[in-house]
Amino acid sequence: MHLRRSMLRVVFVVFLGSLARVVTSAQDGKPLGPTVWDGVFTDAQAERANAMFNQSCSRCHTLSAEGTRPLSGEKFWEGYSQKTVGDLLNFVKTSMPNGQGGSLPAATYNDLVALILKSNGFPAGPAELTPETVEKVQIIPKEGPGELPNNTLVRIVGCLAPKSGSDWVLTSATVPRRIEKTGADPEDATRPLGDRSMTLKFVLTRLDGFVGQRVAVTGILIGAGGANGINVATVNRVAEACP
Repeated sequence: MHLRRSMLRVVFVVFLGSLARVVTSAQDGKPLGPTVWDGVFTDAQAERANAMFNQSCSRCHTLSAEGTRPLSGEKFWEGYSQKTVGDLLNFVKTSMPNGQGGSLPAATYNDLVALILKSNGFPAGPAELTPETVEKVQIIPKEGPGELPNNTLVRIVGCLAPKSGSDWVLTSATVPRRIEKTGADPEDATRPLGDRSMTLKFVLTRLDGFVGQRVAVTGILIGAGGANGINVATVNRVAEACP
């Protein structure tokens, strides 16, 4: 019995240590898993994609940050910051070439995503990119997740309060979360609130009846992390009490 209690104490201490590391990483804003900076494709794989890109993609896209529909630089970060390489691969596979998604061999789509990553300055690694290896690989800046960029479609939850003029503000607001479509989420009624304030801009509906209540807001960030507010698309009351 004494030996069993000792072993349980060891297991418990190890568990607490692991939990502390996870909590600390989350609070510090550090990634909790692999990222694009770990090298998830090979140089040979990206090089192999050049011919197919020139043949099937270059009429609509550029690999540089300039030109029509660029696949690198600011537009890349606007579209994929805090998503995964798996998300990127799935989009390319189902949507490209334009109107002919899925028409290329699966290995070719892997190579094309490798080329896109290399064009954005991410390092190569020892193994080729595959759907299985990149499913959860995070696309974040080298210094960490940071704030979502300007023009990102997001959802935030908080307590509605009036502000000067026609503006409104969310207090106790959550960190903006990237979304694919507007509207509330079932989790918004119970999601832990945050400590931010977010100005709601260009609100086209009356919100007087929601004052002091918990609402979910979707829209486009104005400035990184919504530094200048959010261009509102929808406002949904998700709970009467707030916080």
